[in-house]
Amino acid sequence: MSDTPFGFGLPPEEPEDGDKGKKGGQGGPGNPFGFGPGGLPGGLPGGADNPFAAMFGSMNPGDLGAAFQQLGQMLSYEGGPVNWDMAKDIARQTVAQGTADGVKDASVGVAEKSAVEEAVRLADLWLDGVTSLPSGANAAVAWSRAEWVEATLPVWKELVDPVAERVGAAMGSVLPEEMQAMAGPLLGMMRSMGGAMFGQQIGQAVGVLAGEVVGSTDIGLPLGPSGRAALLPLNIESFGKDLGVPSDEVRLYLALREAAHARLFAHVPWLRSHLFGAVEGYARGIKVDTSKLEDVVGRLDPSNPEQLQEALQGGMFQPQDTPEQKAALARLETALALVEGWVDAVVHEAAKPRLASADAMRETMRRRRASGGPAEQTFATLIGLELRPRRLRDASRLWASLTDARGVDGRDGLWEHPDMLPTASDLDDPDGFVHREQLDFSEIDKMLGEAAEKRDQGEGDEKK
Repeated sequence: MSDTPFGFGLPPEEPEDGDKGKKGGQGGPGNPFGFGPGGLPGGLPGGADNPFAAMFGSMNPGDLGAAFQQLGQMLSYEGGPVNWDMAKDIARQTVAQGTADGVKDASVGVAEKSAVEEAVRLADLWLDGVTSLPSGANAAVAWSRAEWVEATLPVWKELVDPVAERVGAAMGSVLPEEMQAMAGPLLGMMRSMGGAMFGQQIGQAVGVLAGEVVGSTDIGLPLGPSGRAALLPLNIESFGKDLGVPSDEVRLYLALREAAHARLFAHVPWLRSHLFGAVEGYARGIKVDTSKLEDVVGRLDPSNPEQLQEALQGGMFQPQDTPEQKAALARLETALALVEGWVDAVVHEAAKPRLASADAMRETMRRRRASGGPAEQTFATLIGLELRPRRLRDASRLWASLTDARGVDGRDGLWEHPDMLPTASDLDDPDGFVHREQLDFSEIDKMLGEAAEKRDQGEGDEKK
């Protein structure tokens, strides 16, 4: 589990010309909301540890109105647990600043769009020969970084809101019922600021991530719209710069991975809800030290915003590990390993005979995923989950063994039902799983369906 469990980890570094070269505020238990120098929406300069000082300190009169407007937005927010409007604005601002290496976002040109479309088309053709799952990409799209932000924010909302909601619920439950009415304005202000602070942190993280991802499935989850295989030409160029591999091969290999993920999520209808359900299960298992919250909230003065900030920096949302969280995390890690292992095995089978760089690209992607690449690290910062397929290599070997033992159809047929898939213990004994007799759930479903039809028919005859 991440050490920054509620999304309050290290914000990205500010650009060199912002805030006189200082770094963004640090998160973690000592500063859970990531506020520090330049840690506010818009990167306003100011006090090192106080967001209000950061808004109003060292500011010329012309900027003061905008700062008051931002503060008003923070305190007047009445939406869900995360201020997603703020998150979107900050993500777009972060993208506009460019990456640390000075590369600015740019619109995708006609030639780049054509190259991506051709790569995905060829990738799908190659995959046809190594998997029984048909193409899942109705369209191939080439995104700029800003377009990636726009397209993926709805899914980030679905992933992050359950955890943020649990934090908000903990805030409202620490006072006795008769005191909650009296403390209503204070709790309302805290919820508004909590939503804004979540939005600020998430916006920065997603904006930085937009400068690093190469497609819509980097973290093993479908972040983009269904039926679209998406690649980011600008980031692919940066990714392949030091690999010593021709750019067209890099693009094609990444297109194979994107198209393979698209097939899996398009034709295994239960898979998306299975993965997202594990995230929600993790959120339901979150426990907050309410005794500490009671003590902190009981001593807060709503007229003293600096005191609230000090409480937030004191780690008032420090979580407690629970069995429910650990179980949900184990389910998620196993499912991610199976997804990434299948993609790894299928893509290698398609690429090996055709790309000289297949082995090198495979190892690069394995290390990027298993060591906690930028996508995984950002997600861990956002909601405390490490989307790291720790057993990717074990899962890949198991899928390859299944191909040898049962053929492509027998291997891919296991995705028909979640109970047919290997478990974590099966990854310890792949040979035992490969040669074990498998239940045919399709036949069971057929029998249940026929029984239901007969029952309905009998009920209809009785009514007559």
